[in-house]
Amino acid sequence: MTTYYKAFIANDFTDAASGERRPVRNPATGAVWAEVPECGPEDAKRAIAAAEAARRDWARLPSVERAGYIYKIAEALRAERDHFARLLVMEQGKPLAEAGAEVDDTIRYMTYAAEAARRIQGEILPADAAGEQLFIYRVPYGTTLGICAYNYPLALIGRKLGPALVTGNVIVIKPHEATPVTGSEFCRLVQGAGLPAGVVGLVTGGGAELGSALVSNPATRLVSVTGSTRAGQAIAAAAAQNLAALSLELGGNAPFIVLEDADLDAAVEAAVVARFANAGQVCICNESVLVADSVAEAFTEKLLSRAAQVRLGDPMKNAGMGPVSTEGALDRIEALVETSVASGARVALGGRRGRGDFATGNWYEPTVLLDAQPDTPAVAEEIFGPVMPVVRIGGLEDALRITNARPDGLSAYLWTRDAGNYMRAIHELETGTIFLNKGISGYVQGYHNGHKRSGLGGEDGIHGLEGFLQKRTVYMQY
Repeated sequence: MTTYYKAFIANDFTDAASGERRPVRNPATGAVWAEVPECGPEDAKRAIAAAEAARRDWARLPSVERAGYIYKIAEALRAERDHFARLLVMEQGKPLAEAGAEVDDTIRYMTYAAEAARRIQGEILPADAAGEQLFIYRVPYGTTLGICAYNYPLALIGRKLGPALVTGNVIVIKPHEATPVTGSEFCRLVQGAGLPAGVVGLVTGGGAELGSALVSNPATRLVSVTGSTRAGQAIAAAAAQNLAALSLELGGNAPFIVLEDADLDAAVEAAVVARFANAGQVCICNESVLVADSVAEAFTEKLLSRAAQVRLGDPMKNAGMGPVSTEGALDRIEALVETSVASGARVALGGRRGRGDFATGNWYEPTVLLDAQPDTPAVAEEIFGPVMPVVRIGGLEDALRITNARPDGLSAYLWTRDAGNYMRAIHELETGTIFLNKGISGYVQGYHNGHKRSGLGGEDGIHGLEGFLQKRTVYMQY
């Protein structure tokens, strides 16, 4: 039996104009358990029109009043934490404990944004002439889009919606077609919080046609995207038609650099946790290990022992690592491993789809590849799955060369006790985030952004909030 979750336009839950529906599959079983509207250009137009109708009145409200609505949504989500965690397991595949943590993160993103309501600042500058004053105001863009990836379906909504609303924007959310259910249910909380009609909308359905209709609409003024580099490039091209502002958090290929003086036990634990959390579907997780020759044997032995403890398991029971979210992702991961082995890499652990109880669904074993090189496909490309290739290097010089040669630059990890290595990495690694002797993490007061093809703009903290505001300069004579 399937449950039907609707789109949300002008504070009403609605079908697609075409009446068509899209099935939603449980990645752990492959079974269809839900349906959502297959929205198209007409639905996109309706959602944008509803947002446009609401944006001026919403922007006129005091920011603390806008924040009050965000707090109400966050509190409603807190009250239904278990319900939303279970939905995340069913549509995305992460273990229940990780799903609960995602709900907590969503609440944290929204409440941090709401707390900033009294911290939106302008500037007063001296004028060049007597009897004049110069002001710079920060004002909302207006109608914004939040386009979300499948790895964190709920947290990405909170990460975009909170800053957008508190700064006076209205928002239309487009969840990934594989993970739309928590978004629809989230809008039930929006409706219950009493937000004016049109301030928040949500349309569900396939990516290309619907996304293009949303992004290219002349009323769209800002597009916030979390997704692949390829998707970001397509969205940027569509946004160019009306010169909409962009915030693009795109793909990454983070190296996990282990130098000869590293704490190997701590590094191994951090590498395994980051690589296999959420089945490797985290944009800032370590995509490959670059380990110094002098400690490579010792590190690899410890790594294989620890990685072997990660087992596939029923995500609803927190029994182990869950499946990847989509069948397409599973096919791509399998192909990357096969081409990597054909190019000389060696499977030291895993390397296969799930078997036995895990033969059905999108399961792939926790995998470690040895004898990899910088041009091995699983090293050169973002895997976004539970595969960890290991490359032996001479030292920091090799690590910098390999990392900076990549077209992306989202994050990097460095394990060393040498302060000189710290400082050189901080100045020379071409990435938006660097973890020094630290595992994967992210604080709401930080800033999450990429360099090079990993994106434009960013999210979180005061800089992320700033991304939802544009400047207006006023010259006043008195």
